[in-house]
Parts: sequence; C-alpha cells; structure tokens
Amino acid sequence: MSSSAVTPESPEREERAGRRLALIGGSLGNLVEWYDWFVYASFAIYFADSFFPGDNPTTQLLNTAGIFAVGFLMRPVGGWILGRAADRHGRKSALTLTVTMMSVAALMIAVAPTYGQAGYFGALVLLLARLLQGLSIGGEYAASATYLTEASARDRRGLGSSFQYVSMTCGQLLGLGILITMQHTLTAAQLSSWGWRIPFVLGALFAVVVFWLRRRLQETDAFKEESAEDGAHDSSPRGSLKALWQHRRQAGLVMALTLGGTVAYYTYTTYLTKYLVGSAGLPKTTATLVSFTALALFAVLQPFAGMLSDRSGRRPLLITFAVGCTLGTYPIMTALGSADSYWSALGLSLLALVIVTGYTSINAAVKAELFPTRVRALGVALPYAIANALFGGTAEYVALWFKSGGHEKMFFWYVSGCALVSLVTYVLMPDTRDAALSRAEAAGAGTAEGGSASAKAGAGAAR
Repeated sequence: MSSSAVTPESPEREERAGRRLALIGGSLGNLVEWYDWFVYASFAIYFADSFFPGDNPTTQLLNTAGIFAVGFLMRPVGGWILGRAADRHGRKSALTLTVTMMSVAALMIAVAPTYGQAGYFGALVLLLARLLQGLSIGGEYAASATYLTEASARDRRGLGSSFQYVSMTCGQLLGLGILITMQHTLTAAQLSSWGWRIPFVLGALFAVVVFWLRRRLQETDAFKEESAEDGAHDSSPRGSLKALWQHRRQAGLVMALTLGGTVAYYTYTTYLTKYLVGSAGLPKTTATLVSFTALALFAVLQPFAGMLSDRSGRRPLLITFAVGCTLGTYPIMTALGSADSYWSALGLSLLALVIVTGYTSINAAVKAELFPTRVRALGVALPYAIANALFGGTAEYVALWFKSGGHEKMFFWYVSGCALVSLVTYVLMPDTRDAALSRAEAAGAGTAEGGSASAKAGAGAAR
C-alpha cells in the first residue's frame, strides 16, 4: 500500500527536480558569461591608461567605453548565428558554445600587452576580445532566456525567467566583489599596473567549469517536441530568417520593449560607478561599494517581481517600470550627481533599480512568450541584440559624450525618452503570461479549460 501511495508522486518529484537542475545549471552558466562581460566595465577605471596614453581621464574612459560599445555591434551577429544554432541544434549546444567563446575572449584580455609594451597593438587585442565577447553574449542572452523560460512550469515562467537577471547581476556582483577585495589588498598603482588582469584570468577559469556543467544539462521538452515534429506545421527551416520574417511584428515588439529597459539597466549598473566617481566626486572605493550593495539587493528583488507577474500579468510591471523611468530619471540622476555620502548614493541607486526591476525581472519571459518554438531563440536574440547594439551598449558612451561636451544632464532626458518609447509599446502590446510555449502545453490548457478561446489561441502561437 505504501508503495502505491508513493509511486504516483514520483514523476512529479522527478519533474520538479529536473526543473530545479535546469534553473541552477542555466543560471550558473549565465552568471559566468555576464561576469566576463561586465568585469570589463568594472575594471576600466584602472586599465584605461594602460592602453590609451594621455592626461585626460575622461578621454581615456571614452576610449575604453568606445571599445565596450563596439562589443555590442557583434551582438546582432552573435544573436543571428547562435540563435539559429539554438533553434536548429538545441538550447544546450548553443549555451555550451557561448561559454567557450567567452573563456577565450577573457584570456585574450588577460594577456593583452599595454601601450608601453606594444603601442596600440594591445588596444587591438582588447578590441578583438570584446568583439568575440559580443558574439558570445549575443547568443547567450537568447539561449538562456529561452532555456530558462521553456524549462519552467507554465504558471512559474515569470519566476523562472527572473533568474536570468539574478544570474546576470550576480555575475556583476562577483566582478565587483573581486574589485573591492583587490582594492583593499593592492595599492592603486598595483591595480593599474597588473592587478586588473586577475579578474580576466579568473573569468577564463570559471568559464571552463561552466563548460563542463552545461554539457550535462537536459534539453527542454519544447525543443524536443519541435525536433520530433519538424516540418509538420511550417515550410520554413527552424531558426531561419525566413521563419523570423513571418513573425516580424513580434520582432519589432522585442526591439521596442527592450529600448527603454536596456538603456536604464546599463545607466544604473555599468555606468553608475563612473558617474558617482566622475560627477558626484565620491572615492572609487565608496562608489564601488554603493554599486555592490545596490546590485545585491536588486538581485534579491527579481524573483519576487517574477512571481508577481505570474499572478497579475507581465504588462502591469512593464508599465510601472516605464512610467517610473520616464518621470524619475532626471530627478534621480540629478540627486545622484550631488550625493556626498555612501548612504545617500545607495538610497538613490536602490530607488532607480527598484524601478528597473519592473523590466529586468520578466523581460526574458515576455520575449520568449512572443514566439513559437521553431524560431524562439532567434526571435529573442536578433531584435534584442540590435536594440542593445544601438542603445544599451552605447548608453555609457552617450553619457560620457554629453559630459565631455558640458551637457551632462541631456543624457538624463535621453534615458527618459527611451523609456517613453517603451511605455507606448507596453500599453499597446498584449499580455503574454498565458501563452503556450509548446503544442503539448496548449493541449493541456485546452483540456483543463474545456478548449477555451485562450487555449486555442495558445495552440496557434505554439505552432
């Protein structure tokens, strides 16, 4: 009797365990990927003069920010190549490939010669490494967003997808934590001379570990279902531009809804430390600690916002973010520019990041829910990467450009304007919470709801 009582629960336990493993595996890999990506921005204040000579710190940072932005130009290429690979060969294979590329890029930066050693050849190595990182990240975002969303239960996709920005933020926290540790163990001269290379060596080693981990992940049921029924519902190949063109409206939505979120995110994360140092006049150590604490609390918020979206829908959170960013950017950034202590800077930074949470916690799920399985990774990857190349990757450069021209506050209006465009998109777009990501999921919903109209619509989207 006890055996029969336990047996029916076993498949459910196994399914939950599988979902947890997928969540952990996908998140840890994403963490290391974004650690390697963000550590460049975190340590730029120390290695800028190693590659670009001169006496003007702002000019040196502009050069390193320019290379940071150039890395974003490869993201659409990476989104196309790796998004196509994820739709054709599986999410798991694409995730394994992205982390391999990131490891090589991190190692290139770690051994790049300085200007004093090889002139501008070192800057060229830096540029090539950032291009490779951009290629990797272009596919990583979509592969991980698709994987985490597909691997989550239908009523917990907001929660599952929120771990993408949890892991992204934890990757940045890991970089900042290493920076804080090094700031307290090395002198400023040592950090500028050779200490900045250490985090890139660590990044390459972390990526090797993640490569091993990702090879052991299970493929998602949605992709396996699509592979088994390939060609049954669509004449265009999986992951092709032809297939994506059939969903061009959804691709346009991804670009528009990404615009405001990516600019705001990079403004209050990668640019924040430089802004607190260069504009507010806070010491580097204080500014770094502010960023670290704010980001740690920001990471904790993501799952709660994701769970909220599973109950109330995606649009309320997106609209709240866009309204807050449109109206709040100018006063928050102006106040941050006058912050004279750790606590005042931290409070304002947290306020900004709470607003941004309305976007970051659920954007992965929203984008994945817009597309059918056969083109989901490419549909998320390519338009998202284009929006990031045009707006996210250039946010820091635009901010420094306005600053160098004596019009720093114009950047605040720029961020607000981008958020306003996304606000219009959020108001007009449908809520994606109830979308079915596979035919099996749509059929299950149809059975549970007696074949309701929404379930039938979900089945159509799944095809």
